Amino acid sequence: MITITNLKKQFGETTACDIPSFTINDGDVLGLVGNNGAGKTTMFRMMLDLLKPDEGTVMIDHINPATSEDWKAFVGAYIDEGFLIDYLTPEEYFSFLGKIAGIPQKDIEERLQPFEHFAGGEIFGQNKLIRNLSAGNKQKVGIMSALIRYPSIVVLDEPFNFLDPTSQSALKKILTSYAADHHATILLSSHNLQHTVDISTRITLLEKGSIIRDFDNNNMNAREELTAYFEQQI
Repeated sequence: MITITNLKKQFGETTACDIPSFTINDGDVLGLVGNNGAGKTTMFRMMLDLLKPDEGTVMIDHINPATSEDWKAFVGAYIDEGFLIDYLTPEEYFSFLGKIAGIPQKDIEERLQPFEHFAGGEIFGQNKLIRNLSAGNKQKVGIMSALIRYPSIVVLDEPFNFLDPTSQSALKKILTSYAADHHATILLSSHNLQHTVDISTRITLLEKGSIIRDFDNNNMNAREELTAYFEQQI
């Protein structure tokens, strides 16, 4: 469970986050949606202790990321290319992640096998440094790195960015299966309403740093209301 209490972040005159209270339950597949500047990435960065809030706290399974690193053992995340070690090949990078997590190389190789179709023949066995991969393939490496340790909580910021339609469809299947197989909590932000609605059990709408709606989406019933909301912004 993730609980947010009185979380605030200001950049000059702009309010990037103002969330009095918010709880993400175990097993939620939470889609965070909103226009540019809504505060989605800021919220994720404060959750992961990448950005210090002005006020308030985030607790991940009763652990405050600002005061303890114990949460890192069960949280996998990919926000942007800064998470990658780009002077390694993808294989070297995954092996490195396995070593620091105490996962044998054989197990790492087995865990990567289900991603073969998602990788599309352009990542494994290419002898390319991550820095020389396309934006889409870097995105794939980052997503795989977030999942490879089998974390119980996964945080992905705009995971469908840079992916072609085939890869986007593959990713939806990967995340849906991962949530079910590992009883995992998944948080993702996305501008793509269709994909978000397709895979999320819950959707939270942000505007100017504040939560304005929180929908149950187990029956895919958020699509119509979200579409109407964003059409009003035109």
